[in-house]
Amino acid sequence: MLLASMALAMLAPALPAHADNPGYDRPGLGFQPAVLDAGDVTIEQGLPTWTQDREAGMTQSQYTADTLLRVGLGGPFEAQLGTSFFNAVHQTGPGGNAWEHGRGDTVLGLKWAPRQPGNFTWGVLGSVEFTDGAQGVRNDRKQYLLGADLNWQLTASDAVGGYVEDVRSGGQDETTLALSENHALTRSLTGYVEAALVHDSGERSGTEAGAGLAWMVGQRVQLDGGVRRRLGGHAQAWMASLGVSVYFGH
Repeated sequence: MLLASMALAMLAPALPAHADNPGYDRPGLGFQPAVLDAGDVTIEQGLPTWTQDREAGMTQSQYTADTLLRVGLGGPFEAQLGTSFFNAVHQTGPGGNAWEHGRGDTVLGLKWAPRQPGNFTWGVLGSVEFTDGAQGVRNDRKQYLLGADLNWQLTASDAVGGYVEDVRSGGQDETTLALSENHALTRSLTGYVEAALVHDSGERSGTEAGAGLAWMVGQRVQLDGGVRRRLGGHAQAWMASLGVSVYFGH
C-alpha cells in the first residue's frame, strides 16, 4: 500500500495541469464543505485506518482500507460511494482471541454545498450505510448519517471549522460535535488539530482529540496521516490513519 501511494505521488506531475480542485474529505472528522464540478472525480483511499475500542474487558482492533469515490453532479451537488475492500477485526479478552475479515459495508451519500463568496463555507452530507459486508465485519443494521460542516478562513494560513453529525441505527442515535483548526505550515503541507464530543442515546458521552498532516504532492494528489485518541468517557479509544487522495478534473 505504501508503494501504491508512492506511485501516485510520482504520477502527479504527469497529470494534466490543475483544474478546480475544491479539496478532499479526508483526513480528520467531518468533510470538505465544497463539491466537485460536474463530471469531476476524486478517489480517496485509506492505507489503512486502524481503530481500537475497549469495553467490558474486551479489546477490538480493526484495520480498514476504506475507499471513497466522489463524483460532481453539477450545481451544489456531489454523489459519494464508499466501501472498504479489506477489513480485519481482532477481538481479544478473557478467554477469547478471534479474527474476522472481509469486505465492508457499502455507503451511498449525497453532499450539498452551495458556493459562498468570502471566507465562510458550509455544506451538508447525508448517507446510508447498508449491511452488505462480510459476516463479522458488517453492521447489524443500516446506518443513516446526516452531517453539517462549517469552515472559516481566518487568514491565508489559518482556518477553523465546526462539524456536527448524527448517526441513526436501530432506533438509536449517536451525535458528534467537533471543532478543528488548520494551519498551513508551507505552501504544500498543512497541519490540523481537532477535538470532539461524542454522545449516544444510551446517555453515554465522551471526548476525544487528534492531530494530523496533509501534504499536497503536486496539484492533484494529497497524502495524509492522522491520529486521534479518547480523552475521557465513552468514545473510541484510538484511531490512526494514512491515506492518499487523487483528483481527476477537467
